Amino acid sequence: MTRESRTSYDLTDRVVLITGGNGGIGAATGRELLRRGARLVVADIDATTPEKAAALGADRVLGCVADVRSRSSLDDVVAQAVDRFGRVDIVMANAGLLAKAATLRNTPTSDVEATLAVNVTGVVNTVAAGIEQVIENQGQIVLISSVFAFINGMGTIPYAMSKAAVEQLGRGLRLELADHDVSVLTAYFSLVDTEMIKHGVDEDDVVLELLSTLPKPMLKRVTPASAATVLADGLERRSVRVIHPSVWRPVSALRGLLGPSLDARFAGDRRILDVLARLDARGAAVPAPVPAASSRRKKS
Repeated sequence: MTRESRTSYDLTDRVVLITGGNGGIGAATGRELLRRGARLVVADIDATTPEKAAALGADRVLGCVADVRSRSSLDDVVAQAVDRFGRVDIVMANAGLLAKAATLRNTPTSDVEATLAVNVTGVVNTVAAGIEQVIENQGQIVLISSVFAFINGMGTIPYAMSKAAVEQLGRGLRLELADHDVSVLTAYFSLVDTEMIKHGVDEDDVVLELLSTLPKPMLKRVTPASAATVLADGLERRSVRVIHPSVWRPVSALRGLLGPSLDARFAGDRRILDVLARLDARGAAVPAPVPAASSRRKKS
């Protein structure tokens, strides 16, 4: 296969491994890929994952209990996938974690470590476990970043850091794997209506007030189903990035100019500074991280 012939990719009978596949973006993407003819391997920390996967279609779906923080756990998932389906074509590192909003001075070290362990190390483990199969089958790797990779991460710095790291992983892998005819798709989503956002954003009045300082078009929510469609379309086109909703595309493209100017504007916005002061005042009352449906109960 030449690189020029990689403009389309038939998903029929492709074997797709998705971490954190029991809920949110992961579950929606799994359903969409099954609809397009793929076979599915769901890896999730939830002990009921095999039963949930079987309910989607026992002949085309394999459910495995795994913890993305453990490379050996994911190696075992890949081995089970190859034993069951004979191959793995696509690896989607979806599992992710969103800690309770806080200023960095009041973010427990355990929250920072947990976020990076799932959102960064977990993504690297997922890619590393599946990379040889993906290379062998000239397949694809999917990474779930976020618009927080390129907008100010005030109030959720560890999460923003992790998504910027995922973006850099995608950029590096794209070049490292180019000679192997492997595509790397990095997805940037804004607020997706998942359990992670429900618990980590919608139930926190201070976070909602902080978000309200952004331009209204940027607050548009998207559904897991629409995110799944964008990802599946991106795979069929062998895209290198997808951004959803589209209002964030110019922000990403112009980030070198917009980022510093927006940061300067935010730094002088009394409303934003007052909200951050309230967030800071919560201090040691910050609870433990809020697990994404795709990381602890199943994210990113």
